[in-house]
Amino acid sequence: MTNYLAALLVFAFSCQSASIMAATSEVPDKVMRTILLDTISEAKSFEDRFDAEVWLLDMSTRLSRYIKDPSQRLEILRIAHKEARKVGLRPELVLSVMHVESLFDQYAVSSAGAQGLMQVMPFWRKEIGTNKDNLTDIATNIRYGCTILKAYLKRERGNERRALARYNGSTGKNWYPERVFNAWKKYWFVKN
Repeated sequence: MTNYLAALLVFAFSCQSASIMAATSEVPDKVMRTILLDTISEAKSFEDRFDAEVWLLDMSTRLSRYIKDPSQRLEILRIAHKEARKVGLRPELVLSVMHVESLFDQYAVSSAGAQGLMQVMPFWRKEIGTNKDNLTDIATNIRYGCTILKAYLKRERGNERRALARYNGSTGKNWYPERVFNAWKKYWFVKN
């Protein structure tokens, strides 16, 4: 993680003065600190607590323009990180897919019938789950979306561009992967 992010994290958690904290883009008040600390303690997909703190605070700040509720924001981030890591995807790529597919609307439904954050088609319930699975449930939708994207990535022998085109149903076309990569570069890129 960058020194800037580490400094931001230390600053956010150590400052007690409201006037000093007003300089940050989102004031981590007592409620936000509690939510963030609870999320960090539940996040098992990070190498250590410091990585969890930095990534979750950074991504939560970025996601705040789309989701106002900090609890929901951190739930999406924790689950996205866990499910992405479980199948070997970059969490930021998963966030980019959500950004393009639904603009982080867990109840989004496309004209083709795709549902949720990652716009999963209902037929996938028969393939990788059960008919009772709720595709607008955050955890279910992200788990399905990551599983599907990883399957397409394997099918395309690691080529993210072709895997993303398959994910969207636009095989052989470049417009959808470009949208995802542009969202990743503009909003979700993390310099390692």
